[in-house]
Amino acid sequence: MKNVTITLDEEVARWARVWAARHDTSVSRILGEMLQERMLQEEGYEVAMKQYLAVTPRALKTSGAYPTRTEAHERLRP
Repeated sequence: MKNVTITLDEEVARWARVWAARHDTSVSRILGEMLQERMLQEEGYEVAMKQYLAVTPRALKTSGAYPTRTEAHERLRP
């Protein structure tokens, strides 16, 4: 575990201490959990974006009319 010093507005700090007390935890734990959740969201987004970009795009319209909705969804299946 790493200690970090943060600066909060007094009203925010007061609210956080009260909220933490009501939930039987600490402000430090609340902030740690919030930051961890944000980190996991960011990592998940990056993984999803890499997977999305790894798929080679296909043209919807090769000639004539656009494909039907069913045909468009079928092309996504492996």
